[in-house]
Amino acid sequence: MMSKKIVAVTACAAGIAHTYMAAEAIEQAAKEKGYDVKVETNGSIGAENVLTTEDIANADLVLVAADIKINPIRFSGKPLYVTDSNAAIADGAGLIDTALKDAKVFGEKGSKVGNIQIGNDHSKVNFFTHIMSGISYMIPMVIAAGLILAIANVYAFQRDDMGRIVKWGFDNKTAMGGLMANLFQVGQVGFKLMIPLFAGFVANSIADKPAIAPAMIGAYLANDPTSLHTKAGGGFIAALIVAFIVGYFVKLLKKIKWPHIIQPIVPIMIIPVIATLFISLIVFYLIGEPIATLMSGLYAWLTWLNTNSTSAPVIIGIVLGGMMGFDLGGPINKTALIFGTAVFADTMAKYGPTHANFLPQTATQAAISVAPLGVWLASIIWKNKFSKDEKVATTAALGMGLVGVTEGAIPFVAADPIRMIIANVSGSAVAGGLVALTGCKFYGGIGSPLGSFIGYIQQPIPLITWILCVCAGIAVTALIIGLTRSPQVMAAAKEAV
Repeated sequence: MMSKKIVAVTACAAGIAHTYMAAEAIEQAAKEKGYDVKVETNGSIGAENVLTTEDIANADLVLVAADIKINPIRFSGKPLYVTDSNAAIADGAGLIDTALKDAKVFGEKGSKVGNIQIGNDHSKVNFFTHIMSGISYMIPMVIAAGLILAIANVYAFQRDDMGRIVKWGFDNKTAMGGLMANLFQVGQVGFKLMIPLFAGFVANSIADKPAIAPAMIGAYLANDPTSLHTKAGGGFIAALIVAFIVGYFVKLLKKIKWPHIIQPIVPIMIIPVIATLFISLIVFYLIGEPIATLMSGLYAWLTWLNTNSTSAPVIIGIVLGGMMGFDLGGPINKTALIFGTAVFADTMAKYGPTHANFLPQTATQAAISVAPLGVWLASIIWKNKFSKDEKVATTAALGMGLVGVTEGAIPFVAADPIRMIIANVSGSAVAGGLVALTGCKFYGGIGSPLGSFIGYIQQPIPLITWILCVCAGIAVTALIIGLTRSPQVMAAAKEAV
């Protein structure tokens, strides 16, 4: 019997951890089954180990495990199965078995060119798929601009002879002051461009390349106070609305049967021009000013809460942290993550680092690693309550947690959902609440204990404060897991030892 040949593509929103972990899970599972496998990774660095025409032609199965849109046109005529990266990470062997059974030939009736889903699986491409696709392109700019701006900002706090901060501003009379002033401008440019970039690639996820330019232009206008004649732009929400309007409008334009003579210029000229005019009018006369006014009020209210209420920031941190631990990469987790990113990006672009609202992003990033690291810690403290297989899984959870991948705890939630969800939410809420209470500010990097080393966190004693806050959440999760471990699981663990 000939060995089956499998080709796969993996991708995640950030293009960092999930992309490569999903690839590794598929490769390992396929090799254990004796299958030939080649996996193309679409990470933040671009496509690596790219599938050739020959690879695809010889494949018995094409498996796409991606959280963003992957164009499947090159897989026409091949059995194709599509899922997300979490499915591969959680159970690579089970995913391959399911894919071999349920894959459908792409190009048959019910499939759709330009979309990663086939048959009746259209529900897998949803609101969050498009948003996370846009965020995957935005993240490198967020990190680059955020870190450069944060570093420059340190030099903007001018002190007197006693070491007290007397004013904020760059001393352009010195070489270092002039350099940092220029770097501060670099960071501001990044934050100005990141929202149009996000909108462009959300629209691209919906309607492909013809939608990118109109969405970027529309989002830029929606965030330009001068164009809107307002005090501030519409922020992340305006960009999101623009992206979806443009995306579905371009999809509609693509369905028109254009005259054969102009078809070559339809995607590069006709559609972008029409869509840009359309969204510009929508922004100027319908949505621009109302959204800008609404968002300015919202962020002013959040800032007021942070400044005038001692409990509100902690409550916000607790809620957002708890959301991160609830469904581990699911809609609730993603909603919290997107909200944190949106508030950070919008307020940083509008008000700069001295008045930006860091709270939501700081809370979500502190909580992002609590669930996987909590179950790992529980397995270390309560060794007899975990089976041999579970201990192997907790080692994987440790690696995933250290790089801020919440999904490392998914296998344990699947086995014991109620107890694990309570433990994960509790610990994550503690981490989110503590960073809010201590005033940590997360500019960018890796959300986890490593955030103190690989990223930029501002606080009087950032190294100690950040690690203690995150570790407190991890300890709470581990404690609840250890004390409430399911008797059935404990019995299985004793049999396996």
